[in-house]
Amino acid sequence: MTTLIRIIIFILLFSITNLNAQIDKNSPLFIELKKQDSLFFDRGFNNCDIAYLEKSVDNNLKFYHDNGGFQDKKLFLERTKQNICSNSAQKPIRKVIENSLEVFPLYNNGELYGAIQSGEHQFFIREKNKEDALGGQAKFTTIWTKKDGNWIMSDILSYDHGTPNRNLTDNLEQLIKDNNIPTLGLGIIEDGKLKEIKVYGKLNDKSSAAYNSLFNVASLTKPVTAMTVLRLVSLGKWNLDEPLDAYFIDEDIIKDVRHKKLTTRLILSHQTGFPNWRWMNKNNKLHFGFEPGTKYQYSGEGYEYLRKALENKFHKSLEELAKELIFQPLDMKDTSYIWDEKKYAERMVVGYDKTGTAYDAVKNKTPNAADDLITTVEDCGKFLTAVMSNTLLTTKVFDEMKTKQVETKKDKFFGLGFEIYDLGSDGIALSHGGSDKGVNTIVFLLPKSKRGLIIFTNVENGYKIYDPIVNHYLGNAGKKIIEIETK
Repeated sequence: MTTLIRIIIFILLFSITNLNAQIDKNSPLFIELKKQDSLFFDRGFNNCDIAYLEKSVDNNLKFYHDNGGFQDKKLFLERTKQNICSNSAQKPIRKVIENSLEVFPLYNNGELYGAIQSGEHQFFIREKNKEDALGGQAKFTTIWTKKDGNWIMSDILSYDHGTPNRNLTDNLEQLIKDNNIPTLGLGIIEDGKLKEIKVYGKLNDKSSAAYNSLFNVASLTKPVTAMTVLRLVSLGKWNLDEPLDAYFIDEDIIKDVRHKKLTTRLILSHQTGFPNWRWMNKNNKLHFGFEPGTKYQYSGEGYEYLRKALENKFHKSLEELAKELIFQPLDMKDTSYIWDEKKYAERMVVGYDKTGTAYDAVKNKTPNAADDLITTVEDCGKFLTAVMSNTLLTTKVFDEMKTKQVETKKDKFFGLGFEIYDLGSDGIALSHGGSDKGVNTIVFLLPKSKRGLIIFTNVENGYKIYDPIVNHYLGNAGKKIIEIETK
């Protein structure tokens, strides 16, 4: 049998096995093989314990390398001595990207006889009195078999060698550690579906954060409010361009005739003329900074104005409207504008300032249309995939939502509830972020490629890790987004 045929058969066997879900990363088998992988490379590769290597691989080892060709056990050991262990002044070091590890058990008549382990690793050059220098990255697939109670490597694939992503130099855990991010929540959307949920770090000073940990997402509240309103528009119960004074007029501007120009469209696209919050004015009162509809000015006050108009018309709170129109249809069981002590206290991620001092959780008793929504990565993913697939709005209203209502900077606009990046041939990106005490969050949707990204952090400078994550997960579109932001 030729080497090529062996490789093809091996990959086919691995692909078939891979149809089954990988085992849980807290399971004894996963932990055991993670340890075996670590020992094998730390002792054998990093510290050149050739005797350990020799006893850890099968006598009939088959090693396939996409650059170095096929190697049996004898050649594998010779190459290791020659290429890895011959120059201690410039020593190659291997580090696994831990979150890439997957393990798939192999059974024969119900008895475990082996396992397939796959992942990615990076290679560094170690020199005395210098930081390890990152040089390369590759994928690996290993077949482990049990012999006399010991785990032995019998087959190895090492492939896709190339230049590493230097923005994610080791893994996400290292990235958040280097940037002092206590907690990171990630959601990866592919083919219009939420494919991955990753939560790293701590819930509080006592326990680690689980996948269903709750985050305050600050101004990422606004797109949820916007979709609630646009759903009402789609149902024919609300009008985008009807003046809001029929339902609400704030006492601070009741004598200013410009209040008659306020509409839902202007509020959702931040063209009201209001400041972000009235407390930013010297007298703490609401007033117009310019004629509504003439230019852009981000405003939480506008969203709160809209909330009061909605609640006056429908005689329901925003929380009730959102539950009826968004949360319940999308099964968003862990999302609310309102604090529920019994439900949320044990799962809420604590927010921190730049010095590591914890903030108290925001515990709203009434909804804020612009701020402090509580949600999980999973619920946010349900919401965003519904937006992308347009399961909530009529086609006409959906098109309005994606229409560039006002320019905020070159190639960046506000639509109705979402910011819009013009990515040229890559289409558009819909986005919104949130920033508050102990909060930095952002999301992106790419309608053309049906991809998306959710990033939740619980520290005020969490934005520091946005660029490498966006670049890594959104590729060329991510690079264009970053370019627009840095113009």
